[in-house]
Amino acid sequence: MDKQLKSAAAWFEIPCADLDRAQRFYETILGCRMQKDDFGDSGDLMCVFPAEAGGVAGALVKRPLQQPSSSGTMVYLNCDGELDGTIARVPGAGGTILMKRTPVPGGFGAFACLKDSEGNHVGLHTAI
Repeated sequence: MDKQLKSAAAWFEIPCADLDRAQRFYETILGCRMQKDDFGDSGDLMCVFPAEAGGVAGALVKRPLQQPSSSGTMVYLNCDGELDGTIARVPGAGGTILMKRTPVPGGFGAFACLKDSEGNHVGLHTAI
């Protein structure tokens, strides 16, 4: 397969047990507003992260088939230029810093890791 993908990711979902609590957590640490919606006929709920048109988007989801976990797939959320401020807001929002700001070798920015209000292991990344 020689096809080059525009992006390896197209959509992501972060499971939560308490959607309102998770929404408050992410809105607080990222300084954004999320849109609450449903999955249609299933009755499952989600809160969508804001993203530019054509960018990779994702959501917090509450549904029986997905449960929060610290050992599953890891998502890194973009917080370009705001990594330190975002890290600083994590404890007050109900999360835990698992790995402090760490440079990415080769000059590709920096990252940090956290446990969110739901128990998920999530990464933060900045290119600068």
